[in-house]
Amino acid sequence: MWARETKPGPFDAAVIDVGSNSVRLVLYRVEGRAVWTMFNEKILAGLGRDLAATGRLSPDGVEAALAALRRFAALVAAAKPERVFAVATAAVREAQDGSAFCRRVWTETGLELRVLSGAEEARYAALGVLAGAPHSTGLVGDLGGASLELVRLHLDQPGDGVTLPLGPFSFGDIGRFDPDRIRTQVERRLKPHAERLSTPVFHAVGGAWRNFALLAMRMSGYPLEIVHQFELSRREAMEAAKVIARQSPRSLDKVEGISKRRLETLPHAAAVLEGLIETLGIERVVLSAFGLREGVLFESMPMAQRAEDPLIEGCEALSRREGVNPELGAALEAWVKPAFASLEPLMDVRESVLLSAACHLADLGARLHPDHRADLIFHQVLRAPIPGMNHPERVFLATSLFARHTAAATVPEPALVARLLTHERVQRARAIGSAIRLACDLSGRNAELLRRATLELRPSSVILEADEASAAILFGEQTSKRAGTLASLLERDLKLRTTRAQLRESA
Repeated sequence: MWARETKPGPFDAAVIDVGSNSVRLVLYRVEGRAVWTMFNEKILAGLGRDLAATGRLSPDGVEAALAALRRFAALVAAAKPERVFAVATAAVREAQDGSAFCRRVWTETGLELRVLSGAEEARYAALGVLAGAPHSTGLVGDLGGASLELVRLHLDQPGDGVTLPLGPFSFGDIGRFDPDRIRTQVERRLKPHAERLSTPVFHAVGGAWRNFALLAMRMSGYPLEIVHQFELSRREAMEAAKVIARQSPRSLDKVEGISKRRLETLPHAAAVLEGLIETLGIERVVLSAFGLREGVLFESMPMAQRAEDPLIEGCEALSRREGVNPELGAALEAWVKPAFASLEPLMDVRESVLLSAACHLADLGARLHPDHRADLIFHQVLRAPIPGMNHPERVFLATSLFARHTAAATVPEPALVARLLTHERVQRARAIGSAIRLACDLSGRNAELLRRATLELRPSSVILEADEASAAILFGEQTSKRAGTLASLLERDLKLRTTRAQLRESA
């Protein structure tokens, strides 16, 4: 039996989000800082569809929302999560009959909706971005059916923000869409806030912008269809927005993988993004699959838990599910990281975190067929639902884990890898994976045995060292082969050294 973790135990949580367009239930499993979506269901009720014309909730939307909420209440009762959050946003907040709707929800479902203010809605969207991408900077924008929440990120916390009536239902022009008018209105309504909110980096939150991102990927032939942390330059975002904003729902309907119910609001989302980019001087758009719901959950975590790295926590949790010795990842990290610290990082400050993540995933494929293990692990890691890494970092980590299991030079999906990583970064990822493979084979994946050897990287050599007694056990044909692969990837000579135990102890 492995030693018990000292971190807080896992728990289940449910978040019900009653938005201006969608009503959604998400069931989560929370393991430390790692958050897994176990169940996700939504309907596009269109509660706020009539808001601009009548000031009231859509009657059809109310009935559709209540039907969904009755089902969601039953699902939550059956799942019995430890924590339940039920929130409502702009449409319920702004509608004349919003309070009556909440009372009816309570009477018919037993759910007590917390109606968020505009400031709270913006804050939770920003916390959601930070939950999925720690240390993010810039401006968060959450586009819903009735409103757009904008909030700055400052020192890993939400800062000043504003709520503007820029959702599609606030214009009341579904079916007679004019992108130029929308863009003009966006610029006019943003103008009083432009100086305060101007930013080079914009984090886009919300279902309409997620579908915008998927369509932009298809248009550009982007090879990795993962919305979270997908990035667009100013030019790429503007080009995609101009095209999408001027498409009819009929032409957009031909695109596979785009939510059909989102088609009517997709051009609006594109036009709003155009206006934001022009008015706020945005140079880079980053998509976040995390938003208000994850922000609500994130706020409920203790501060120490929130401060943990979601990538490392996610990798540890993923390995625990496979019954991996929890000591192995830490031992591998302690053995490999000091050696690679001597190299100039090619992935900026994130390279050290990615190396740690690779160490914690080192035995993820232990139960897979050895002939296919490397390829299977590459694909699993590349598309794992773990936040805390952008797309190049995903490819870097997947390539490292591929090299942990094979010395093959050709990685899976070579066109994708070449598009997102330079050759030098690919070689560094392979070197990290090769070092982990060396450590695992050298020690038989035993932390105590691994501590009997050291790895050192010098400008012209890779030095693997152990005392005489340990070298007889640890150094063999396979160890030499694995060490040789690492030295070759780093373009260095290999040196295997044995020393007397007392000399190692005094060094």
